[in-house]
Amino acid sequence: MELDAPKILVVDDEFAICQVIQDYLGLRKFEVTTATNFEEACSQLARKDFDILLSDIRMPGKSGTDLLRHVRRHHPRIATVLFTGYADIGLAVSSMQEGAYDFILKPIHLEQVHMSILNALEKRSLKDEVRRYQKGLEELVERRTRELRETLKKLEAANLDTVTRLSRAAEMRDDQTGNHVLRMRSYSAALARQMGFSPEEVDNLYVASSMHDIGKIGVPDQILLKPGKLDPDELVIMRRHAEIGDMILADADSPMLRIAQSVARSHHEKWDGTGYPDGLAGDKIPIYGRIVALADVWDALTTKRCYKPAFGLEASTEIVLQSSGTHFDPDVVAAFKKAQDEFGFILAEFMDKPDSVPPESDSLH
Repeated sequence: MELDAPKILVVDDEFAICQVIQDYLGLRKFEVTTATNFEEACSQLARKDFDILLSDIRMPGKSGTDLLRHVRRHHPRIATVLFTGYADIGLAVSSMQEGAYDFILKPIHLEQVHMSILNALEKRSLKDEVRRYQKGLEELVERRTRELRETLKKLEAANLDTVTRLSRAAEMRDDQTGNHVLRMRSYSAALARQMGFSPEEVDNLYVASSMHDIGKIGVPDQILLKPGKLDPDELVIMRRHAEIGDMILADADSPMLRIAQSVARSHHEKWDGTGYPDGLAGDKIPIYGRIVALADVWDALTTKRCYKPAFGLEASTEIVLQSSGTHFDPDVVAAFKKAQDEFGFILAEFMDKPDSVPPESDSLH
């Protein structure tokens, strides 16, 4: 297939020079158009696509340097070669720095014009190849990045699904639906957002809070499923689930699992130091444990358990508010107040409305 002839625009205020160059290059299968000033050249550039611009630097009105800048701005694929006299060599060099491909000293030798055009075409071809390579590389990086993000999302979804299933396996031993896990992580995330945690911290807690009671795997059924209050010996065994969860999740590299380990051990600690297993008080309780502690108690209050009926929302809210500074961190309680509507949505979404009855027991294992 025959390739199109390279298109050349020759600009010089001396028409005779334009004519000689046009005739010479025409014999060598170039398609040549001429112009004698800046305005005429711009008009030709607007009508037709050119490969090469040959222009004198010094012309009446706007110069060849002005034309070079115009071409760089509006026709960046055109390769520019400038004609210059000895007195303008410094100007020619600065023009090269601005993007000219070459300059030719006057008086003009036609063989040199031909050689400069061939060199400029080769340089332009190489630049086009580099641009195509860079574009292809950018597209490849973008595609690979997109694929990696999609893979990570699938991996995160798979990990969350695995964590949810394992957590449900533990919870369903004393929760027939297993929806406690779904509510807990949503309550915990809502509190963390209200407290100004970063999106990454919220996401980590969302997953980690699912495993707060993973240690229940190690609690015997006759204790875990016993209706009503536990006796002192049974309560000691039940409370070991916090330490068992800590051991199950120990020595993890993942930030999320390290949070889960902290939550598993500390979510039964109380702000006043009367909780378990370590009797921590105030700020010594890990912040994630303080958040999950409130979420866990709220869920225990508002849902039916084997040892208690579901309490009404108003009664449950009042219990939480009255426990500020004793059971719960006051800052977490403040976040709970702000998240009341969201807590209501979560409760409605992940379980049927519980039967509302007056509080009859404060026995929360």
